[in-house]
Amino acid sequence: MSKKDSLPAPQNVTGYVQVRGAREHNLKNIDVQIPRDALVVFTGVSGSGKSSLAFGTLYAEAQRRYLESVSPYARRLFHQMAVPEVDSIEGLPPAVALQQQRGTPTTRSSVGSVTTLSNLVRMLYSRAGDYPAGQAIVYAEGFSPNTPEGACPQCHGLGRIYEVTEQSMVPDPSLTIRERAIAAWPQAWGGQNQRDILVTLGYDVDRPWQELPQEQRDWILFTEEQPVVPVYPGYSPQETQRALKRREPPNYMGTFSSAKRHVLHTFATTQSPLMKKRALQYMLSTECPTCRGKRLRPESLAVTFAGLDIADMSGLPLKRVAELLRPFAEGRAARQPHDAAHPEQVIVAQRIAADLCARLTVLLDLGLGYLALERSTPTLSPGELQRLRLATQLYSNLFGVVYVLDEPSAGLHPSDTEALLNALQGLKQAGNSLFVVEHNLDVIRQADWLVDVGPAAGEQGGEILYSGAPAGLAAVGASQTRRFLFGAGREAVAHQPRTPAGWLRLQGVTRNNLQELEVEFPLGVFTTVTGVSGSGKSSLVSQVLVELVAEQLGQEVAAEEEEADPLERAATPQTGGQITGGMEQIKRLVRVDQKPIGRTPRSNMATYTGLFDHVRKLFAATPAARKRRYDAGRFSFNVAKGRCENCQGEGFVMVELLFLPSVYAPCPVCQGARYNAKTLEITYRDKNIAEVLGLTVDDAWAFFEEEPTVQRALTVLREVGLGYLRLGQPATELSGGEAQRIKLATELQRAQRGNSLYILDEPTTGLHPSDVEKLLIQLDGLVEAGNTVIVVEHDMRVVAASDWVLDIGPGAGDEGGQIIAAGPPATIIKSKQSRTAPHLARFLQSTANGKA
Repeated sequence: MSKKDSLPAPQNVTGYVQVRGAREHNLKNIDVQIPRDALVVFTGVSGSGKSSLAFGTLYAEAQRRYLESVSPYARRLFHQMAVPEVDSIEGLPPAVALQQQRGTPTTRSSVGSVTTLSNLVRMLYSRAGDYPAGQAIVYAEGFSPNTPEGACPQCHGLGRIYEVTEQSMVPDPSLTIRERAIAAWPQAWGGQNQRDILVTLGYDVDRPWQELPQEQRDWILFTEEQPVVPVYPGYSPQETQRALKRREPPNYMGTFSSAKRHVLHTFATTQSPLMKKRALQYMLSTECPTCRGKRLRPESLAVTFAGLDIADMSGLPLKRVAELLRPFAEGRAARQPHDAAHPEQVIVAQRIAADLCARLTVLLDLGLGYLALERSTPTLSPGELQRLRLATQLYSNLFGVVYVLDEPSAGLHPSDTEALLNALQGLKQAGNSLFVVEHNLDVIRQADWLVDVGPAAGEQGGEILYSGAPAGLAAVGASQTRRFLFGAGREAVAHQPRTPAGWLRLQGVTRNNLQELEVEFPLGVFTTVTGVSGSGKSSLVSQVLVELVAEQLGQEVAAEEEEADPLERAATPQTGGQITGGMEQIKRLVRVDQKPIGRTPRSNMATYTGLFDHVRKLFAATPAARKRRYDAGRFSFNVAKGRCENCQGEGFVMVELLFLPSVYAPCPVCQGARYNAKTLEITYRDKNIAEVLGLTVDDAWAFFEEEPTVQRALTVLREVGLGYLRLGQPATELSGGEAQRIKLATELQRAQRGNSLYILDEPTTGLHPSDVEKLLIQLDGLVEAGNTVIVVEHDMRVVAASDWVLDIGPGAGDEGGQIIAAGPPATIIKSKQSRTAPHLARFLQSTANGKA
């Protein structure tokens, strides 16, 4: 459907993008007309098809057209999206996509490298820095720890050195070698082999390690020698010596490898993350003595600018860097002693500082002044990373481009959203078009044009309910967005706050910008932790609180799954602080985050929630399966006996086309079903296992009405708003918000015993206001069952619905980290210092009036 209606078009529109016959994902052969040179916001419930239209269709087609114009070789360097299912798109300019994504998993990628600011800073130090007398110039690459010219020669630019010691490899010296005193040696046969070799070499493997001569201990642990000797497994030391004297043929010849050599060789060469992790536990990490953790060679660190070396400058908040550079940019910096001899350096310093200040201003306007250049990208939230990339685009001054943005307000406090909207207006005024997928009502209200997709999610979505000026949406009854935008469904959300059942008290909390903080979390109620972006909310809740509670309960905290080389990871910051009371009321900690539920298409919602185990048992219990003696494993697409062998249970085969996007075609043998023909012959209520995996949660709920165990799991998935997902939908196709709700649903299925602490970090990311309502009902149910729920959140609807609010601030970075206000929502709005207070007050006022 295409609508211009009789409503006025946005000002300065130079034409329209015409889409005909879009069928990507759940889009139902839609036609739509979208203005250029305007802020166009795509709205609709989660899973309705907004992203399929904005990214899967419009951006994918713009990218395809651009790549047609570049050489086949260059095309291979791009991550190419699949060619969209659409009949035609006319009037589409070139596009730039800014999507929500996690940072690259290496600490060598930083704020400075993402924004290219580091390049300028290095040039500033190289060309205008203060050098010690007589030192030769250091070129720009010499100020990067990631190059041979700049990296510290001792730690190779890591800032830390790793070594193995006797203490790290032999944790219990009272044991004998036979009793595995040398823990660093391999387990199982590998370790036994080394012990047998030592017997051949004449070492006493039955004497406690600490009683062996130091010379022997050093040779066993540290020698580089690798003698090859005869081995007689199962022989006693005496029998071995006799066999050697008699020159008895050995079982095999064994090569000795010292414990140190084994650890370092394993670490350097193994492809197994588990083996790498095991080797790392015997390696001690200390700050590099040459560069003192600054990662650069001494000649580079000897150069200063404004009294700081480049490592110190990179550690400052961007706001502070801008203050330092402004006098140089404006030509009013104090004269340096060597300025008279090198007047060209003054000009260079002014030019580079001016460019840096201009770029930094954009970052500060987007509320990112609290970040430092050296901050590594894995520690950034997806919202922070997207704004960094947005800042780079704002500065690049492109003209006539479509910017496609995915929830740019994610992770933003309402006070920071204003800065974002100014930035978007700046891009529009520069002659660009903005296509924004968004749930935030403040952003939606600023749109020149709305495209509302729906009416529901998944197969019940994929239609254009409305495309036109925002005011016209008020007349579209089927739109869920209309309810919240125009107040028809905005009942007051204020409720009587519950009384805490106790308090969890923390003292001396120190992490990032939190310094010696004292804080109390109420137990048995629903608490929201608020504050501007970068104020310290996640440091307090998702890091310190999680780690301290997990330690007290003896629970393992799942570490960040990083793909980076473990050596490249920053040293884990030490958490300061302790719990001084309230733990007796907490029996279990549950952290529900937005990390993927799996990294491959083999992982899906049905397998993650455990639902698939029950379904497979139902198939195995059918008369036909029992007759053939098929067990539940037969109905797994990961097991050889049940899966299609042609595609190994993937359901598709990939055709690599080199300079074109790889084509994924349904497997010609199983037609995408993933199972072999024999397995598919077994049916349960007239559907085979592949057809059941193809059902949506809503359809499966009706299909399994006679199976209470399966239906209970499906009911919870529906209640958290995931009824539109297919049971077998691959994990790789799920958004972070969907992954988080699947985790929540998995948790909600468990029998509620109470006394659990649930921690969620921004659970409303990716959620339409109508889905936020569903989420709140579930969280409320957890509290009613006797649990404690703590969420980090910016959505005022969630804040207003909570029993207790902790507001952190007042600002970001070193201007934050303090508890500004604590109490029920009605108390918070009275705080003069809180930046959350005015937004919460406005929200409560608007809901009382029945308007958003």
